[in-house]
Amino acid sequence: MGDNGELTVRDLALAVFETNGRLVDAGNELVRPAGLTTAWWQVLGALGYSPHPLPVSHIARNMGLTRQAVQRVVDLLVGHGLVVMEANPHHQRAKLIVLTPAGRDALIRAEQAVVPIDTAILDHVGADRVAIAVAVLREMNDAMTNYFASQSPAAKPIEQEELA
Repeated sequence: MGDNGELTVRDLALAVFETNGRLVDAGNELVRPAGLTTAWWQVLGALGYSPHPLPVSHIARNMGLTRQAVQRVVDLLVGHGLVVMEANPHHQRAKLIVLTPAGRDALIRAEQAVVPIDTAILDHVGADRVAIAVAVLREMNDAMTNYFASQSPAAKPIEQEELA
């Protein structure tokens, strides 16, 4: 790939970093009235959109975060009665994380709180372009996964350490 293509990918990566920062800040502001942070909302959302309970390691892998970071958030969510840990029939030590009714209610309140910004983004960007962006980001993620799977263990990326 020439300099132009590399610059384009770099521009995309920088735009993703910038947008992620804005999403975290906006999320914190919008879900604060629901008693959540963006990190809490992320974990509740991962559970709420999953067809079944998940262990911490699966939440972390699905979200591209460390198990330790997700575990810290799960511990806080347990303390606030938003999730519980249940026995996992497939693994003795890896408990399944399950939304409580209070956790499901908090997730619903968070999702309702972000509707105005979702609408503003759709109005500004358009549903077709948002769908294309989602597809491009998923392809980018797949390309990185494939690249690092083909590399030696020393070349694998350092996972994100902070979630909470």
